[in-house]
Amino acid sequence: MRRTVLLTLPLLAALPAAAQTPATAKPDDPYAPGREIIADIGRIVAPNGVQETFELTLGGARQVVNVRGADRDNPILLFIHGGPGAVEMPIAWTFQRPWEDYFTVVQWDQRGAGRSYPLNDPARLAPTLTFDRYVDDAIELIDELRKRYGKRKVVVLGHSWGTAVGLAVAAKRPDLLHAYVGMGQVIDWRANERAGMAWTLAQAKKRGDTEAVKGVEALAPYPDGDRFTIQQADEWRKYAIRYGSLAAYRADANFYHRATRLSPEYTPADRKAWIDGSLFTVTNLWPRLADVSFMKLRRVETPVILFLGRHDTTTDSGLAAQWAGRLSAPRKQVVWFEHSAHLPMIEEPGRTFAALLRDVLPLTRGDTKK
Repeated sequence: MRRTVLLTLPLLAALPAAAQTPATAKPDDPYAPGREIIADIGRIVAPNGVQETFELTLGGARQVVNVRGADRDNPILLFIHGGPGAVEMPIAWTFQRPWEDYFTVVQWDQRGAGRSYPLNDPARLAPTLTFDRYVDDAIELIDELRKRYGKRKVVVLGHSWGTAVGLAVAAKRPDLLHAYVGMGQVIDWRANERAGMAWTLAQAKKRGDTEAVKGVEALAPYPDGDRFTIQQADEWRKYAIRYGSLAAYRADANFYHRATRLSPEYTPADRKAWIDGSLFTVTNLWPRLADVSFMKLRRVETPVILFLGRHDTTTDSGLAAQWAGRLSAPRKQVVWFEHSAHLPMIEEPGRTFAALLRDVLPLTRGDTKK
């Protein structure tokens, strides 16, 4: 895996059509037997359970949604993935199964990403890749989920880029949410880039990494100039990742990316298409995110809980914690993951699950049926 962008994370998958059953593989696929075992272990067999993948048209774009849960009467948790373009559906098998005993968990491949990428003409889709369009897609999806599963509200959990979408949904339509959970929260795009670059430069100097020092310093005036591209963002992150900005105590996130090979939801062809979709999405969308900021957002009318990795400088956890200190909400909380960077659900899966049960699930009581 060569490119690992801020919120882009893995770059690996897509599918030409939604499927109701786990993806099948070519005979020469060495990971097929493993996928079959994982699919069988994870199969929802409870009488009132739900396990389905389907296609929706949101904002004029066809998109793929996967829903899993042991009891459809449980509250809905919508996971809004990072990137842009870094779908979580093919990685969710590594951490999500325990969640499904308490929540109906929704994985959504956003427009232009993952299994949704080949469903639409890229030339037509490219102009629609705007921050506001993703927010409106999420709201449309929430309305569809409420109707389909008979719920009044949902929990939104945003990760990385998905925290920008999720927080905007919480600010715009708090009536749809039991709570908003931000994992790896982005508060201000340019400020985040400044903070991450400063940390990376300090680490490079401390370690005597002259290549990294020159590489980061050469990016000036980014992120404050007129040019704001994913290539610039990639350039400093390739050093930051070495120092544990993405996964604490690790020099890469291969353990995370390779998990896609065993996903019951993705074929080898899907993983290849993910590369194309992620590159397409992030290249088009990144320059349009330069001035996205929640610095002036001081009040949200739904509970806000942040899951922050202590070592996260991919989306700087210090900036998010400072913002949370100024926020007014019916309830707010910061949950720290002391041994995580940007991937708490993988780095500290037990503590992430415990936090969901302890701090989020109680906020959904009373919403079993409409």
